[in-house]
Amino acid sequence: MSPAKKAAAEAPARAPKKATSARSKSAAAVKARTKKEAPMDPRAVSHTVPPQVDDALGAIWHAFKSQDDADARERLILHYAPLVKYVASRVATGLPASVDQADLVSYGVFGLIDALQKFEPGRGNKFETYAIPRIRGAIIDELRAMDWVPRSVRFKQREIEKALADLESMLKRQPSEKELAERLGMSLQELHEVITQISFVSVLALDETVSVGADRGEKVSLVDTLADKGFDPSTGVESQETRGLLAAAINELSEREKIVVTLYYFEGLTLAEIGVILGVTESRVCQIHTKAVGVLRGQMTEYE
Repeated sequence: MSPAKKAAAEAPARAPKKATSARSKSAAAVKARTKKEAPMDPRAVSHTVPPQVDDALGAIWHAFKSQDDADARERLILHYAPLVKYVASRVATGLPASVDQADLVSYGVFGLIDALQKFEPGRGNKFETYAIPRIRGAIIDELRAMDWVPRSVRFKQREIEKALADLESMLKRQPSEKELAERLGMSLQELHEVITQISFVSVLALDETVSVGADRGEKVSLVDTLADKGFDPSTGVESQETRGLLAAAINELSEREKIVVTLYYFEGLTLAEIGVILGVTESRVCQIHTKAVGVLRGQMTEYE
C-alpha cells in the first residue's frame, strides 16, 4: 500500500479520538465553572457558623466571622436585638421605677456587640447562651458606674430589706426595731446608724406617681406631696368668704381690741410696742389680746 493510501485509511480512525478529547475538555470546563459558581454551604464551615441556625442566618454569620463584614455585623445586631430587650426587662424588675428601661436596652446593646465580636462558633455553643450573661453584665456594669452610692451601703440596704421580708413572713406582722436588730446580729444603735446612712442615699424621681386617698385609687406626682416651707398653709386654706367673716367679726370687737388685733397681726408689732401706743402695760395688752382672740374664735365657730 502506498503511503498516501495508508494515511487516508488512518485519518478516519484518528478523527473520533480528537472529538472525544474536545468533549472531555468541554465537560471538565463546565464542571469547574459550576463548582465555582455554586454557593458555599454555611453549615459546612463549622468555625464561622454557630449551631442551630438556619441557612440564611448562617450565611450572615459566615460573612461576619470570615470577612469581618460590617453589613453582616449590623444585620446580626438587628436580628438579636429582641434578646437585649428580654434581658433588660428581666433586670428592670429589681430596679426602681425611675430607671428607664430604654436606657437599660441601650446599655445592653454594647454587651451584644461585644458578645458578637468575642463569640467563637467553633466551640459548638448557641450564641444566645453565650450572649445573655454578657448583655446582663454590661447593663449592671453601667448601672454601677452611674451609682454614686458606695456598694457597702447598698449591701446593707439589701440585707435589711431581706431581714424585714423574712420577719414579716415569720411573724405575720411588722417587726419591731429590736427584732430586726437581733435578726441582723447588731445592736439598736448600729441599726439606727445603718438606717441613717441608707436614708442619705435614697433617691426618688419627683415626677414619679404615688397612690393616695382612702382607697389608694388617686394618683399624684411625688413633687405635689412636698411641703413648701416658704408658703403659709393658712393663706391657702382661707377662702374669700372666710376672710369676709373674719373681718365682720373683728368689726364687732371693742375699739381697743380692734387696735390690738390690727397692730399685732397686720402690722407685726410686739405686745410691748402696742402697750406704748395705747399707754398701758404689756400684761394689759396681753389680756386684751387674749380676750379678742377668744371672741373671734367663738364667732368663727358659730359661722361654721
